[in-house]
Amino acid sequence: MSKPINRRTFLRQLNCAAIGSSAILNTLLNLRLANTVAAQGTPLDNKALVCIFLSGGCDSFNVLVPYETSRYNTYALSRGLYGSDGGLALDRNALLPLAAPANEFALHPSCVNLQQMANGTGNFSGKQRLAFVSNVGTLIQPITKAQFNSWENGNNLALPVPKALFSHSDQIEQWQTAVPQGQAQLSGWAGRCADVLHSSYNTGATSMSISLGGNNVFQVGNTTQQFVVTPSGALSFDGDTGGAAGNSLLLKNTGLRNTLDQHYTNLLAESFSQITKQSDSAQLLFQAQFDSANAALGASVDALFPANNYLATTLKAVVKTIKIRSQLGLRRQTFFINYGGWDHHGELLNTEAGMLATLDTAIGAYQRALEMLGLTNDVLSFSASDFSRTLRSNGRGTDHAWGANAMVFGGPIDGGKIFGNYPDLALDGPDDVGRGGRMMPSTSVDLYFAEMLRWFGVPSGNMNYILPNIANFWDPNSATAPLGFVKP
Repeated sequence: MSKPINRRTFLRQLNCAAIGSSAILNTLLNLRLANTVAAQGTPLDNKALVCIFLSGGCDSFNVLVPYETSRYNTYALSRGLYGSDGGLALDRNALLPLAAPANEFALHPSCVNLQQMANGTGNFSGKQRLAFVSNVGTLIQPITKAQFNSWENGNNLALPVPKALFSHSDQIEQWQTAVPQGQAQLSGWAGRCADVLHSSYNTGATSMSISLGGNNVFQVGNTTQQFVVTPSGALSFDGDTGGAAGNSLLLKNTGLRNTLDQHYTNLLAESFSQITKQSDSAQLLFQAQFDSANAALGASVDALFPANNYLATTLKAVVKTIKIRSQLGLRRQTFFINYGGWDHHGELLNTEAGMLATLDTAIGAYQRALEMLGLTNDVLSFSASDFSRTLRSNGRGTDHAWGANAMVFGGPIDGGKIFGNYPDLALDGPDDVGRGGRMMPSTSVDLYFAEMLRWFGVPSGNMNYILPNIANFWDPNSATAPLGFVKP
């Protein structure tokens, strides 16, 4: 005689069925995506995509600055003259000029290494490794200033505009998901890229999505997960096992691992135990390989990275992890680094100058290390941020804006150039949508990301899966590059 099913039993069985169905659907999706890549054939190359996220909203129009006289004068008028009370414009004589063809622009005085990377001078003599993408930001489709102003005034409300513009959390999420419609997103564009490429290019147990900036949505896929590590290596139970405290920790870790080796009749307890055990094993494997990279880097590379610069230490860990890619079974890797503190509503000039000096030193050391190790042609690195900031001062700092200038650098980059359209910085000018100089993006983040994904090996047929809005800006089947900053 069958046992009657009550409401609680029914719901429990329904939930179990849903979990099973979800797993099956995810597996089928992963197989379909992998087969698409496999059908086209995958080259036996190695590539890494490295995101440096400047969270808080970097004031990027004081990073890449007009240098040509008339454009500089417009910039200075909008930002407030150098030396004036509340003025944010940098002194033209202190700027670091870029070489032709970007010689109408210059860099912030703190960006000495970035200037060398762009111009192919100094430590990068003859190697132009850095380019800029100007006025890039979140868009759903191309829109005009008139359309946006009408929407903001309460008219034309059907116009597709990114949700919650000028909000830190929303814009960070949209830069990381490439879905500015504001739909609830549990995956990011690098994670969906891993859904497509991981099983075709990689053979190891370590995820290709490696974060040194904690958990992020950027690297979470629908069928793949991120792998979080630290500048010192793995996130495992182990720590310093020296002394009495270390012995106590060792005993606790041994006990915990013994607990994980047990089997449990409770489904949730068993699942948690197995997932934790797998994670611990993966972290221990990673740490063993990570430690072996110290000798591979050598003293000359290690000496490039100042110990008192946390960002430099983090980027050194990226270099080490790229160096051990073969041991990890990874021919494709993405990295996420978070460098926060750019929300400069007050004391912009001094604070940004110090933070840019830290960033400049770290990137200079990182790129030189890649050059010395022969890895530079395998690595494309880029910056991202919530948004840029208003041109007009709020008294001492700036407020949230929209379009921004981003950096791309590495051996694959057609360096020394500015891609996209640098905006007219006149207040209330053709590119300003109000409230003190908020530049409306002329280049969508989709184009920025698509250029890098194309280099990374994503087939044209999978581009819409990773970037749902890309067809509004560029045909993935086109033979023409989205922006052109990657060398042919």
